[in-house]
Amino acid sequence: MVHKKFTRRQVIFTAGTTLVVIFILSFYLWQIAETVSLGYEANNAENEKKAMEKEVLRLQAEKASLLSLERVERTARNELGLADPRDDQIIYEDPE
Repeated sequence: MVHKKFTRRQVIFTAGTTLVVIFILSFYLWQIAETVSLGYEANNAENEKKAMEKEVLRLQAEKASLLSLERVERTARNELGLADPRDDQIIYEDPE
């Protein structure tokens, strides 16, 4: 059996075509992998955003409770020993 000899041009063309096909397939697979990776990153960022929004709401509620007038007055009376002013400590000014 005799093998047909390929010309140098045919070998180069076949090798070039094969390399181009491999490059296109590699690029396509890389693009799919990047799309999936970006999807995971977007999902993680969305979950982190939701967690931070919950934390902000919790901190706002804590801030409101710490700044409530009843708590401030209780702290002033119990921990700082403050009391209501006596009548002789209040000074009224006449607006002229």
